[in-house]
Amino acid sequence: MTVNIIAAVARNRAIGYQNKLLYWLPDDMRRFRQLTTGHTILMGRRTFESLPKGALPNRRNCVLTRTVKELPGCECFPDWESFIATCHEGEDIYIIGGASIYSQLIEKADRLCLTEVDDTPEEADAFFPNYDNWKEIWREHHPADDRHTHTFDFVDYQRITLLLPNKEENLNN
Repeated sequence: MTVNIIAAVARNRAIGYQNKLLYWLPDDMRRFRQLTTGHTILMGRRTFESLPKGALPNRRNCVLTRTVKELPGCECFPDWESFIATCHEGEDIYIIGGASIYSQLIEKADRLCLTEVDDTPEEADAFFPNYDNWKEIWREHHPADDRHTHTFDFVDYQRITLLLPNKEENLNN
């Protein structure tokens, strides 16, 4: 099982304002669709409510919520443990927001699939958690053009794991 986080992030890690995305970047939307289609997406209730057409097609839509028992086209779970117990070994999970879900679950993720937007918005009220301790493994640059108001990069990160000495080995030496 692989746990991924996917988000579009400004230079100051801003991701949203008034429960809406900050940027409309068609190539980012296409990448989101390509990565998540056929897989499981996990989001918070407010993120689900912000989706213009509700549950996203061709994906297993899962929502973490303590207040709602049913949402159309979704499986609802009160917490991470309840959700992860329903996942199978080969499943790819994409955590798609919002800010509190990202903050709660970044430690569970294996990979970050970010769109880093070369901008600092004037207004933002939702921010992505700090990811300085992640290692960049891939980057693709995209200049601004007639369809994209900002320069942006697709960037994948993996968790940096520290190798700790094996205590038993140390005791036996």
